[in-house]
Amino acid sequence: MSLRLEDATEDDLPLVLHYVRALAEYEKLLHEVTATEDDFRRLLFGSPARAEALIARWEGQPCGFALWFYSVSTFDGAPKLYVEDVFVDPVQRGRGFGRAIFADLARRALKAGCSRMEWNVLDWNAPSIAFYRSIGALPREGWTLQRLSGDALRALAGKES
Repeated sequence: MSLRLEDATEDDLPLVLHYVRALAEYEKLLHEVTATEDDFRRLLFGSPARAEALIARWEGQPCGFALWFYSVSTFDGAPKLYVEDVFVDPVQRGRGFGRAIFADLARRALKAGCSRMEWNVLDWNAPSIAFYRSIGALPREGWTLQRLSGDALRALAGKES
């Protein structure tokens, strides 16, 4: 058999949540995961859908996933594909599954008219950084991610906690 990359369906929601939690655990951020299957149902299958996901299957068994969404680049006037999460089961790593997932996402990006793909990686995650360099990805020098959430988000919006 071979690797199959399939668009996630509502039946895959438990797998999506499983892989999000597995990635968070690997990144030492499991304590930050509050998402539920219902949250992913709204994100992936609501009207409008806000994101997309795929499940990777090897010999019919799940072995990884990806979740992404589209945003825009005002500088080049084109959409871009933002990869939120990619995770391959640790026992399946080194078999080309991550490369296959990123290649699939690259094809989707080109089909959608995207000028680029982007994602974040934790600075301590040397294996992932090495993999990203091997597929031709480069860091965005001179830029840092900014985040507004929780009480600060509500305060700026003029909403009480």
